[in-house]
Amino acid sequence: MKHWLRKWRLVSIFAMLALVLSGCGKPFLSALQPAGDVAKQQYDLILFSLGVMTLVIIVVVILFTIVVVRFRRKSDSEIPKQVEGSHTLEIVWTVIPILIILVIAVPTVAVTFAQGDVSAIGKKDKDGNPENLVVNVRAHLYWWEFEYPDLGIVTSQDLVIPTEEKVYFQIQSADVKHSFWIPPLGGKLDANPDNVNKFFLDVKQDKADNVNEIFYGKCAELCGPSHAYMDFKVKALSKDDFNQWVDDMKNASAPEPTTDLARKGEEVFNNSCMSCHAISPTEDNRLAPNLTNFGEREAVAGILDHNEDELKRWIREGKKIKPGNEMPEFNEKMISNEELDALAAYLMELKVQNK
Repeated sequence: MKHWLRKWRLVSIFAMLALVLSGCGKPFLSALQPAGDVAKQQYDLILFSLGVMTLVIIVVVILFTIVVVRFRRKSDSEIPKQVEGSHTLEIVWTVIPILIILVIAVPTVAVTFAQGDVSAIGKKDKDGNPENLVVNVRAHLYWWEFEYPDLGIVTSQDLVIPTEEKVYFQIQSADVKHSFWIPPLGGKLDANPDNVNKFFLDVKQDKADNVNEIFYGKCAELCGPSHAYMDFKVKALSKDDFNQWVDDMKNASAPEPTTDLARKGEEVFNNSCMSCHAISPTEDNRLAPNLTNFGEREAVAGILDHNEDELKRWIREGKKIKPGNEMPEFNEKMISNEELDALAAYLMELKVQNK
């Protein structure tokens, strides 16, 4: 008996810890710390539904306790009062659940329709300019591509958006089914190969300031062996900073290498990488991530620290780091160690903004 009691104590402790830890999360990655109006509305719906369900549980437990205590069988010869066929009871336990469902359904449906309204996509002002920012998101195995069709910009892995305004997304997959999710900004939306899904998100400036302008996005649909590593970063900039980024990207051109090592790396890139990767923000290359501003990225391959050592490891061991990805591993016969050093130096110089 004592042995089982100890086990139950451990189970209880772990259950409590799991409950506590489930509420923990960093503001750049947690859905429980909303950073925009869309996420806040969804979060409020969660709390409202939990409140209603908790109230139902409390009422049921109280009624159950009353029934057990008041109507318990006191002797073997006693038969408790039978209430089968009571129209009053049948009406009560039919009407109450319907009312509870309505209480939850009405605000849920209202928010769902409001957040599903993407009619603003494609609208133009009197001068013929788009009224809203639209981003085409294309999911690949295992990376993300972001195209700004009205701005003529294509980039990957780092999504850049302005704060304090709705940003509309048109999401599709280039291969298998994925799911686009930025937890602090709102719920996920599937990326399918055969159709385009649309929705909008927004970011509050103060929330962006709290996380140094960086949020984390993930794939939320099991898509293969490297599903867990299909991450991307979201840079939420003020309107002025975003406009500056747009100008820099539009005016970007292949930078001139600043060192002999980087110049050698450019030759290696042109011979070994140019067939798949682009280094122009206007070039729509679907085979591999656009590397125009690679030197400004927050991570290598979405998950590794952004430095030359990790970059070289990715080039050499990409299949081990992200199993199932389509980038070949470049061994020493394909790219020597000296060439690899030069290539890493060149890629780290691919920047469009002076910092």
